[in-house]
Amino acid sequence: MARDRTGERTGEDGAHVITGQLGKTIQRLRKAYNLSLSELSEQSGVAKSIISQIERNETNPTLATVWRLSQALDMTVERVLGASDDAPFVEKLTRADTPLLVSEDGLCRLSIIGWLKTVEWLQYYDFHAAPGGELDSEGHQIGSIESLSVLSGSLVVTVAGAVESVRAGETLRYRCDRRHTIRNEGPEPAHALMVCMMKAAVLD
Repeated sequence: MARDRTGERTGEDGAHVITGQLGKTIQRLRKAYNLSLSELSEQSGVAKSIISQIERNETNPTLATVWRLSQALDMTVERVLGASDDAPFVEKLTRADTPLLVSEDGLCRLSIIGWLKTVEWLQYYDFHAAPGGELDSEGHQIGSIESLSVLSGSLVVTVAGAVESVRAGETLRYRCDRRHTIRNEGPEPAHALMVCMMKAAVLD
């Protein structure tokens, strides 16, 4: 089988079909983590140009390349290679398979429990914040709305200077297309479900 200038295998055999779905899977995972191509390259050790070619279905990567990308994206190789549009719509993720984001202070955790296929327009997280924890986020794309439903404890949300508290049993919706923070100012851990709807609305 021929190799392109990057050293990756190329060809029109059956393996190329896997690559077509693999590229979509890698791209969805990368976007779920809000990683640029350069950042994923740095974390995985795979050249930015190769990742770009994989996402565009222009190369058939080696298993070693897939393994490095899966490690950087907190997914098993089997999960990455097993994703298929033709598979039955039944998917069960273990805790180990669920991608996890951690805030800079290490006190907030977001498990990505939403479907990766919808990450470009709908993101769904299981959010935990220890006392004193703060999640500081840059604005998402224009028109994005975040919905925060607190299951236990309490949280304080600040959006463009507006401050609002939300307690267990309450839901707060707010624009997230600008810098926003979520803080646990209480003495107990807080647990919430967070849904981010991209381009949800055009607001004045």
